[in-house]
Amino acid sequence: MNLKDFNNLTDLFFFQAGKQKEASVFLEWLNTVNRKKFTWSETVSSVYKLTDVLKKNIKEKDRCLLVSENRPEWLISDISIMLAGGITVPAYTTYTASDYEYLIDDCTPSVVIVSNHAMHKKLEKIIKEKEFIKKVITLDIIPGVNYQSKYLDLSSILAENLLENNKIKNTNLKRNSPACIIYTSGTGGNPKGVILSHGGILNNLEGAFEILNPIIDSKPTFLTWLPLSHSYEHTVQFVQIAVGAKVFYAEKIEKLLDNIAEAKPTIMTAVPRFYQNLYNKINLNMKKSSGIKAKLIQATINLGKKELLNKKMNFLEKLINNVLNILVRKKVKKQFGGKLKAFVSGGGALDKEIGEFLNAIGLPTLQGYGLTETSPVVSCNPINKIRVETVGPPFKSNQVKIADDGEILVKGENVMLGYWNKDEETEKIIKDGWLYTGDIGELDPNDGYLKITDRKKDIIVSAGGDNISPAKIENILSNSSAIDQCMVYGDGKNYLVALVVPSKEFKGNREKIENIINIINKNLTIVEKVKKFYLIDEDFSIENGLLTPTMKVKRNKVIQKYKNILENFYKKS
Repeated sequence: MNLKDFNNLTDLFFFQAGKQKEASVFLEWLNTVNRKKFTWSETVSSVYKLTDVLKKNIKEKDRCLLVSENRPEWLISDISIMLAGGITVPAYTTYTASDYEYLIDDCTPSVVIVSNHAMHKKLEKIIKEKEFIKKVITLDIIPGVNYQSKYLDLSSILAENLLENNKIKNTNLKRNSPACIIYTSGTGGNPKGVILSHGGILNNLEGAFEILNPIIDSKPTFLTWLPLSHSYEHTVQFVQIAVGAKVFYAEKIEKLLDNIAEAKPTIMTAVPRFYQNLYNKINLNMKKSSGIKAKLIQATINLGKKELLNKKMNFLEKLINNVLNILVRKKVKKQFGGKLKAFVSGGGALDKEIGEFLNAIGLPTLQGYGLTETSPVVSCNPINKIRVETVGPPFKSNQVKIADDGEILVKGENVMLGYWNKDEETEKIIKDGWLYTGDIGELDPNDGYLKITDRKKDIIVSAGGDNISPAKIENILSNSSAIDQCMVYGDGKNYLVALVVPSKEFKGNREKIENIINIINKNLTIVEKVKKFYLIDEDFSIENGLLTPTMKVKRNKVIQKYKNILENFYKKS
């Protein structure tokens, strides 16, 4: 299969469907109340039926808002919208009513696809007010909704018989046609709609194929739990199609470990926050071990890191390392279903210590790099040469170079078509075909591996003119089991301070937190040391608006909320 030969993503879907056994299960939702399975044949039939309805309600390039938790109907809706000539606009289920109103006013969708009663409740008033919304399709039957007017339910659509000769094809879809508009989660102001093309995502799949080729077998299994409204997981669903995978959809974050045990995934994708929590949890359990068990664990970490870093091992160390594969690493892998070949980390910087630890204990973790505007992946570590301090070599399907000020620039088909309704903003970020990422990094002259050093806009410039990476310090602090979350502050100041969210076991234990920060400070440069800190009871969360749906801290919002506390740190200096 040559991904360059496909005109669009729907062609890829039907090509793969034609290769699969019709009765084999393609999509399965691990929902204890509403468990669902779709075979390849049922998925294709569902796509045709929903497309038939959509074509009657949208014109070419009309936007269709998709608001749903991860479930099989998400993929079915996405492909159907594209096949009908529309543009999918995915939206996070965690958004508030005002967030949805902003998106709807910005992209003016003709159709809204919404999953359930809870989601519809936030949208109901907006739907009534917006005349440009012609049709609403609900994935579940929602009590109290009048399905005789502009509402339809998916189960009724799928129950209809579609004539064989009514199978739809869309020859108008080209590689440069818009496939979706994905709104960036917005750590600062209002989100911007990133227009990604069919060719951009197909281009991204070429690089993904190269990374996954040594890992996947003939029947790979994926567990999808990151929101499909995120560009990372949105593209992953087309990776799943391209490799003919079976796809499980996790029920919810609270049941993730149970879902992993049941799905037994070959590949799992996640953001750094997931790996940080995993690292803290495994580390905490390991610290409770004693005697021979503790020694085995420590040896696993030590020898695993040696192997990862290609350090020379003597015969005895190699022998012990092989024994530890059976005694320790096999048991660790079993907790993740036993078939896991690799974790793939993206959506932010993965701390080096966490990367080394996970790889050492038998959980290969491949860090990649990208952004919504690049469809989204730019580079990734290959399984046979992992360098945890880097994000791997750039995909051959795009070009990467470093500007004079250290900013990473990307060029290729994977670069977005532009921001929706924001030509001026598009021109600021794309110049001569090069996308200015806003990230600072460097390319290794020997092997071309890319290393991210910071976000250009998040760099703290001290009163003395020193450039300081807050992300680096925050990662080190958060790696402590006592600190759940933190944010470092000090732009234009004489020293750094921090807001600290302690973990449950250490809430109110200021002395313990202070000791940890003092130890960490010893390994930081003078300008990086955290001089003062404040313990806060409230987590940074999506619900309180301090965390994006992709688990990134909204620095501006946190600073705004705790401005008085932060500024008081400097009043007596």
